[in-house]
Parts: sequence; C-alpha cells; structure tokens
Amino acid sequence: MRPADLNRLTVQESADRYVELVRAKTLTGALSMATAEVYARDVATFVALAGEETVLDDLTGEDVDAILLAFARKPDGRRAVPDGGLQSASSQSRFRRSISALFKHATLTGWVQINPMALTTVTARERGGLRPERRALTREQAQGLIGAAVDLGGRGGGPDDRGREGGPEGGDDGPEVTARRSQRRDQHTELRDGLIVLLLSTMGPRVSELVRANVEDFYTNDGVRYWRIFGKGGKTRDVPLPGDVARVLEAYLARGRPATQDKALLLSWRGRRLARGDVQAVIDRVQRRVDPDRRRSVTPHGLRHTTATHLLADAVDMDAVRRVLGHSDLATLGRYRDELPGELEVAMRSHPLLRKPSRGE
Repeated sequence: MRPADLNRLTVQESADRYVELVRAKTLTGALSMATAEVYARDVATFVALAGEETVLDDLTGEDVDAILLAFARKPDGRRAVPDGGLQSASSQSRFRRSISALFKHATLTGWVQINPMALTTVTARERGGLRPERRALTREQAQGLIGAAVDLGGRGGGPDDRGREGGPEGGDDGPEVTARRSQRRDQHTELRDGLIVLLLSTMGPRVSELVRANVEDFYTNDGVRYWRIFGKGGKTRDVPLPGDVARVLEAYLARGRPATQDKALLLSWRGRRLARGDVQAVIDRVQRRVDPDRRRSVTPHGLRHTTATHLLADAVDMDAVRRVLGHSDLATLGRYRDELPGELEVAMRSHPLLRKPSRGE
C-alpha cells in the first residue's frame, strides 16, 4: 500500500482532528461517550505537555518518553490526598494507550513518517495493582455498607414523608433528628443515597451507567423487577434486581424522588440529574453510618469489584457474572476478581485430594 503523503500538522491541529474523529465514533456506537471523553482528555494533556506549536512529525521516541514521564509526575487532581498524589500505574498505562492510538492514526493519515511509539522505552510499572479504595470490600465490610443502605431505605425520608424523616411533631428529639428536620424538605436524600449504594454494591454498574439511568429503564416482568442498563458501545443488558434492592427502589419512586418532569432516576436535591462526581460523596455519607470496625473507604469502581468478587466467590456461573457487569468476554472479568481474606485457608481445608471417599465409591 502506498504511504500517505506527509502533512506537517502541529500537535494542536492533529489533536483537534483526531478528537473530532473520536467523538464522531460515538454516533455510530463504536465508542461510548465516556470512552471518547477519556481519549479527548488524554489528548488535551498530551498537547499541553508536547507544546501546541510543535510539529507532530518532529517528535521522536525520546520526546514521547519525556512526555510520558512528565505525565507520570503530574499530580492526580482526583485523589483527595495532601499533595494531590502522582498518577497511578493504571492511569499512566491508559494515557500511553490514548497517545499510542493518536500516533497510529497519524501514521495512517500521513501526519508522521514513523510512529515514535515504537521507539519509546517508558512503561508504567505496576505497583501492587489497584489502589486500596478501588479494590473489593471484604464480606463484613460489604455487609456493613449494604446494611446501612438498607436501613436508609427502610426509613423513608422522602419529601412527602415528614414524619419518618423529621420524627413526630413536637417532643424532645435528639440532635440528629433536629438537624434533619431543619433541612429543606427537598434536601432529604436518604432513600436516594441508600438506593445508589445498593445498586452499586449488588449489581456493580459503571458509575456512568448509574447516573444515566432513567425511571423508564426499570420494569417488571413476571413479578420480577429488571433494570435495562445502557452500557458501553451502545450495548444493553437486562439485569434482575435483588428483592431488597427492588423494595428500596419502590420506596424511592413512591416517596423519595422529587416530583419533576426530568426522566432521570437519580436526582439532586435541586431536581436535576445526579452528576458522576456526586456519587462518591453519597458513598462516603452512607459509610459514616457503618460501624468503624467494618468501614473502609471505597470508590464506585471498588463496589463494582465487590460485586464481581463476591458473586464469583459464591460459585455463581462466570458467564452470568460477566453479563451482570456488562463485559464482552470472560478475560475482562478476571481483572475484577480480587483476593479475599481467608479464601486460601478455606480452599486448603476442603482440598479435593484429601477428602475421604464416601461409602460405595
């Protein structure tokens, strides 16, 4: 095949054209909006580190190595630690994949003569895998969090349920009840918070799938409540809700969700669709109700790992777990199976080669 004629674009020009192409792929379902925005964000960071006016074809493997190292040293603004924290190994790997995709496209379209990614030497060194808050909770920790969420769901607490939310009229209430009563009626979010944590902990959706959910996505078939989840790449999956989760959903829809024309399932107290960034605050708020001995910081992605890990540990069929999480193949599912304390001890206690044969064998 004849190579494309060289087009000496600047880094900024090539980035703009590439991001436009990436976003166009969302229209055909080839990419999800969330994935496209990750590419766009990484490419924008690449432009800032490489220099807007630099000619893309002038970048060498050493230049790209310097950019990868500069990204690795760049503070991660998403992490709430005193110094901002450096980029994790997984973030570095993701950034490298994004830039590699850009240069692959640039090679095919004639923006560069030689793909400099083939000459790079910097790779992200995996240091212990995921951060602790992105790993699965233990059974005790997960049950503590789910118990707190179910408790919130059982309390009611919707805007039309003042007696449950604020306690009986009059009387000498405790400080917690008094504080809750002093809230505006449309700020009572206990039912919603409990539902969010239950959906994340027991069904493991991506946070983008959770906040995109609409009321109409939940339906009943033969007495069972289902959630039609719209996942990555335009794919959908229908997942049945566990009984306790379905009951909290019904309570939320009946008396916890503000009356509004918005079709979103999860609303802020202002009546708008909940944003992705708000979900972590909800988890942290419910966690404060958990006994300190069973409490551990966890992200929405960590709860996705929790779902996968405990379903697999309970010998649920791997393909069923794959379908619950919305993975396209079983190989991806393997990365979501985290180690649990004591599981090796259990395996060794019930070793199949040391079991005594039953009578008749």
